[in-house]
Amino acid sequence: MTELKTPQKDAYGLILEAIDTGMYRPGDRLVESELADRFGVSRTPIREALQRLETQSLLTRDGRSLIVASLDHNQLAELYVVRGTLEGLAARLAARHATPEEVRVLRDMLEADRALRDDPSALSRANRRFHKQIHLASHNRFLVQQLDLVHRSMALLASTSIAAEGRGEDTLEEHDTIVSAIEAGDGDAADVALRDHISKAYVTRLRIDAEKVEAAE
Repeated sequence: MTELKTPQKDAYGLILEAIDTGMYRPGDRLVESELADRFGVSRTPIREALQRLETQSLLTRDGRSLIVASLDHNQLAELYVVRGTLEGLAARLAARHATPEEVRVLRDMLEADRALRDDPSALSRANRRFHKQIHLASHNRFLVQQLDLVHRSMALLASTSIAAEGRGEDTLEEHDTIVSAIEAGDGDAADVALRDHISKAYVTRLRIDAEKVEAAE
């Protein structure tokens, strides 16, 4: 009888998810042996995963230690410029190529997410799912790959802009505008709506960072 083998855990995916969910935050030190124990993975794939994450600039060196990277003001600006452009293109293509079923899923996601308006953490996770669905609905694998890289870098932000007062409700209304444009097959409107959505999130992010600086003074 053939013995069933337990699939090897993906060390890279496990560490990336831990950063994305806030288990490890910007500035936290990642120790190879501790990661191996936490995830039940041998040290070799952990070492390879850390090297890969460093190459992708998600980790950085602090002496001999690897720490979760953080984004400075200029890097944040650059990230949001790229994100707005690529997300807008994804919405434009989704308006052109999304199947009726994919549009239905977007609408159902939006309606379900209304129950999360007062739970920033849950709404932030739902927001990522919503955007990922638009990426997939673009039916452009190369665009999806680039957006995956952008969203990995978004994990380096220590908090979600959705946590700002009133931002949850605004996010849902902006999502509604995006879905409506995609439903109508209006690529121009979908592009503009998603770019506007990202721009407002960026403004909120800048306000959050400015308040942190003010509080520290």
